[in-house]
Amino acid sequence: MAKGTWALPDWLERGVADLFPAGAAAESAADPDQQLAARLAEAARLGRPLRVKLGIDPTGSDIHLGHSILFRKLRAFQDAGHTAVLIIGDFTARIGDPTGKSATRVQLSAAQVEANAETYLVQLGLGQDPAHALLDFQTPGRLEVRRNSEWLASLDLPQVIELLGTSTVGQMLAKEDFANRYGSGTPISLHEFLYPLLQGYDSVQVRADVELGGTDQKFNVAMGRDLQRHFGQRPQFGMLLPILPGLDGVQKMSKSLGNTVGLTEDPLSMYSKLEKVPDAAVEEYLTLLTNLELAGLPANPRERQKAMALEITRQRHGAAAAEAAQADAAKLVAGAAGSGAADADVPEASLAVVNFPAKAFYLLSAVGICASSSEARRQIQGGGVKLDGEKLTDPNQEFASAAALEGKVLQLGKKTFRRLVSG
Repeated sequence: MAKGTWALPDWLERGVADLFPAGAAAESAADPDQQLAARLAEAARLGRPLRVKLGIDPTGSDIHLGHSILFRKLRAFQDAGHTAVLIIGDFTARIGDPTGKSATRVQLSAAQVEANAETYLVQLGLGQDPAHALLDFQTPGRLEVRRNSEWLASLDLPQVIELLGTSTVGQMLAKEDFANRYGSGTPISLHEFLYPLLQGYDSVQVRADVELGGTDQKFNVAMGRDLQRHFGQRPQFGMLLPILPGLDGVQKMSKSLGNTVGLTEDPLSMYSKLEKVPDAAVEEYLTLLTNLELAGLPANPRERQKAMALEITRQRHGAAAAEAAQADAAKLVAGAAGSGAADADVPEASLAVVNFPAKAFYLLSAVGICASSSEARRQIQGGGVKLDGEKLTDPNQEFASAAALEGKVLQLGKKTFRRLVSG
């Protein structure tokens, strides 16, 4: 995307993969329905903040840095004086977004969705200082949190039929995910066709000026524009942001792939993971997850990597904690060579949950550094586990008591460290 194509301010243009409509033609340059820059100017002239929609379906309980890209852009709109409209898809989550899915999703209960929604809001900043939160929950007029069950749960059959009448089977099958499943003979349940329509109807209900989404959400966002026209509203602009690569630098960040950084991770774990991001992905992380001026950063790849890790950790935990994490990470590297780890401030893992005598594979799963005993065995056999800098090679190595492990640092790979304590 060429800078200045849409005459947008830098804070808005940064990291955007697609904006529609773009309205590049000269005759549309001042049209607030074709140019977002024109709608921004109109909003400033009228003293009416834009309503910027972001919908999230709480189908899980954790938010990671990949999710945070959209929230960061939403926060940028907030900081510029506009209203963020955060829609908790408590109704649509029970259907499940079919985007990117090769089979019908398992439907969640209302209780599951609500529990997930509450954890999402806390992770996004509910009850927190806006300086270290993704969203500003405190400044009046900057945030509306809505649940789409407010309007979707009360739709009657004639209204549902009206929504269904705004789209065709051909349009639905043009959606890549549906097309692939239809072509391969994989079943598509009829309720899945409702998802884009209901998500689009959210835009009608909140009168969105802009909707944010990932690059995989263009079909759904465009559906919102169509429905707004159908109901006599000005259509929203669609602003799409890239999908963040995970810590491997290749596949998208996904908890199922184990390549994530969670928003609630401690400073040391967060910094240690981020400073190992492959060089090829560092620029994307800098662009999408920070506001740093790229031209002002060191040219040396390792120094840029460290600057990125430090800044993202600072955003979540503050400057002092981020700098301490950077120093502790360096001590742990030194500790791997035989010194320094004892002085590092490492998150603790309690040995109180371990039944002794304990074998190494059980120890790793019991203190939570591995998800299961089988994973712990694989990690040890693969050479990925160290105890105070010494590699563990035998999954069945036995430790007689907590006293033998007290104060030692257990390390998984290059990114996860835990100091073992008896309490």
